[in-house]
Amino acid sequence: MSLLSFAQWLMSREWAEDFASSALIYPAVLATHLICIALFGGMILLTNLRLLGWSLTSYSISEVVGRFRIWKRIGFVVMVTCGFLLAGSEAEKYYPNPYFWTKMVLLVLIGVHGLAFRPSVYQNTAQLDREPVIPMQAKLAASLSLILWVSVVSMGRLIGYWEPPIQ
Repeated sequence: MSLLSFAQWLMSREWAEDFASSALIYPAVLATHLICIALFGGMILLTNLRLLGWSLTSYSISEVVGRFRIWKRIGFVVMVTCGFLLAGSEAEKYYPNPYFWTKMVLLVLIGVHGLAFRPSVYQNTAQLDREPVIPMQAKLAASLSLILWVSVVSMGRLIGYWEPPIQ
């Protein structure tokens, strides 16, 4: 089964048709998705600014990462669930969209980023707090995270503005 035929199959499911045509549910899920992006993105921003030493310096890295961790996880799960519902209900429309695919690649890169820096930065905050200067690896992790997440949000916004070529 090709990716296009899978997208067509997914869109033809009754739940996807009902969801996409709903005057209340689709906008509510879209609003929830956007609210979670704002909340999750704000926490990611603050965490990264702390890792860079640019903000919240009166708090330890462990405090900032620890306090936001559960809320980031909840926000991420809700955000991704809403995103799957939104994309699944319009899969055939998104299939040719280069911004959608760029966003998907960036999300994979965010996963790779998380795996690469989890042991040395995100799960090692107590050691980072003991260092006299924030290690370059933590600053690199924060910088890459900011670049990746800003790119994801940018691609997400551009998805809606892409028009397929007229044939």
